[in-house]
Amino acid sequence: MELNEEDLALIQVLQTSPRLGWADAAKVLGVHATTLAARWDRLKSSGAAWVTAHLAGDPQQMLLAFVAVDCDMNLRDSVTAQLAAIPHIVTVEEAASNRDLMLTVITKSLEDFSSNVVSRFKTIEGLTKYQTALCTRLHASADEWRLNILDPAQLATLRTLGHHGKHHGKHDSAEAAQLPESHLELLPFLARDGRATAAEIARELGRHPATVQRQLNRVLASGILLFRCEIAQGYSSYPVTCQWFANVPAGRHEEAAAAIRTISNVRLSASTTGPTNFVIIMWLQSLADVMTAELALQQKVPGIDLVESVVMLTTVKRVGWMLNEDTTASGAVVHAGSLGAAD
Repeated sequence: MELNEEDLALIQVLQTSPRLGWADAAKVLGVHATTLAARWDRLKSSGAAWVTAHLAGDPQQMLLAFVAVDCDMNLRDSVTAQLAAIPHIVTVEEAASNRDLMLTVITKSLEDFSSNVVSRFKTIEGLTKYQTALCTRLHASADEWRLNILDPAQLATLRTLGHHGKHHGKHDSAEAAQLPESHLELLPFLARDGRATAAEIARELGRHPATVQRQLNRVLASGILLFRCEIAQGYSSYPVTCQWFANVPAGRHEEAAAAIRTISNVRLSASTTGPTNFVIIMWLQSLADVMTAELALQQKVPGIDLVESVVMLTTVKRVGWMLNEDTTASGAVVHAGSLGAAD
């Protein structure tokens, strides 16, 4: 399956505003709402694109960790499958470096990380070693990444429609912590379909639609979730994932993050603990672009020391979604559905 310009344009609209109604999307793209709905169904059912909601991983509210794992080569497939089955491990990638696997983990606390994730490592045969970098500040995440297909007029129209489902900025972590279980039960449905309506969720849960609408509004307003429209990486024109472990002078992290934000390929930037203090992830068009990206980073961030670059061979799981070998979504979503056992 090939994605045409119209498909990519629709995906970028949903990257900007994942829960945007089809009537509003039609205003941006100049295509009838029913055509867009049908186009989205085709993209979704083929696994080429999907909208998901995941815990934001804001260090002020929860714990976000990047874990490098080494394993016995003969047991690598088994180790990978067991790690992907752990709900708190939201992303699993196979690396072409001295690290075998790279994991992204979200839990509600350090204690939760120890008891629900690290303790599981010890039970996995063939997992020989792991190294953890804890996120102290999340500067940019993949929900901000764009395809860059829309023209200026379309972007201007999109801006007037507001960012449905986007909750950037600071939120009251007390509000997030106070969400009752009845509200958190909506999370698995939003993980499977970030565009799920209150009516659809109400049907599945056997609740009144008005009740679910009220609960959904509160979950959206809490800021604990990030919504993102994902595209199968193989269809994105950016098939290469590279992650850098870097050191940035202690007082320069905000400044570095602002400079890195001007590089369009960045999927994530974060300050961390560990042997290095900064992580950057980009999607690139080719391996040759790794060096180009490194030059850009060095020019834009004076004093940055790029200690290690890791190119990913395959992504097995991305933000809860199990992926096929061709990078499309398999439809299987491994999540725990609440802060008690983070997505």
